[in-house]
Amino acid sequence: MRLISLLNHYQHFPGFVYERARHCAASQTIEISVRPRRGSRPVCSGCHRPAPGYDHLNQRGFEFVPLWGCMVVLLYCMRRVDCRTCGVRVEAVPWGIGKHQLTKAYMLFLAHWARKLSWQETAVSFRTTWDKVCQSVEYVVQWGIEHRQLGPIVAIGVDEIQYAKGHKYLTLVYQIEQQCTRLLWIGRERTVASFEQFFVMIGEQLAGQIAFVCSDMWQPYLTVIRERCSQAIHILDRFHIVAKMNTALDQVRAGEARRLARDGYEPVLKKTRWCVLKRRANLTRQQRFRLRDLLRYNLRTVRAYLLKEDFQQLWEYESPSWAGKFLDEWCCQVMRSRIEPMKKIARTLRSHRALILNYFRARKQFSSGVV
Repeated sequence: MRLISLLNHYQHFPGFVYERARHCAASQTIEISVRPRRGSRPVCSGCHRPAPGYDHLNQRGFEFVPLWGCMVVLLYCMRRVDCRTCGVRVEAVPWGIGKHQLTKAYMLFLAHWARKLSWQETAVSFRTTWDKVCQSVEYVVQWGIEHRQLGPIVAIGVDEIQYAKGHKYLTLVYQIEQQCTRLLWIGRERTVASFEQFFVMIGEQLAGQIAFVCSDMWQPYLTVIRERCSQAIHILDRFHIVAKMNTALDQVRAGEARRLARDGYEPVLKKTRWCVLKRRANLTRQQRFRLRDLLRYNLRTVRAYLLKEDFQQLWEYESPSWAGKFLDEWCCQVMRSRIEPMKKIARTLRSHRALILNYFRARKQFSSGVV
């Protein structure tokens, strides 16, 4: 009786009342019977208007939020209504939706925990199945999409994420303003056609209000942004530029390590990958000593590493003009280095010079790192 009074006080539903509770020790389940209040009329599930009752269906169970480690099931005999507009329909109940076996409160509960744990761990922890956790997440996401307000969008960030083996990608678009950071859209693949769907969804009016766009150097993204957001300042994300430079440096290191091993020289580049790729502040004590020893050699890897470290000075500038001068001088120096992977990066940076300098025109306020 104590449980029934608590539920009627804290988790009550208009037109319904908890009648009795029964604890099954074998299955660790609490079954709570629910009945309609006297004089209440059922609500049509089609038009959501009160209508006269028609008959009752068999008793049905709805899983509720667990209590004290026990599964809680609400037992209720669904009524059918004789609606003038919709005909004979099953009534709508405030705690459930459609033919779902889970209550809305339980789906919200599972979706909340699914953000912190894996879906399988969530299912095991609360004695349910992976499919029911998936249904809960889908319900919450669908509710959020139906009730969200896009509102004015000032800055967006676009990037892709790999979701399966092979070259299978999703395109993600985030709102990246300081006051509002949220996921706006997900699309399959990273093509022009897929990215175009985002601008079709938000419409020309909202697209015309976008002032800043942050992306990587993927050509389909550049093409769509140039056509759809010509008024916006297009920023090439700093993270992707540094990532490409690290990839080029790793190619130089791997190629030179193979050449030294083939020619019979001492393997000085062995186990130095993270010594040259990580930021100096993040190096371990052993890696710092390893890097110090490596810098004594006149190797292409060392020269490429010094060029990469020199490039980091670019991000310290505030003026686009001075940043552009530094970038031009750095590219000239790299083109004379005779290190082909680094020369390829320099050519790429030259071709995207204006977009890189937009990072400084936007006063370093935007980055797609959240994406």
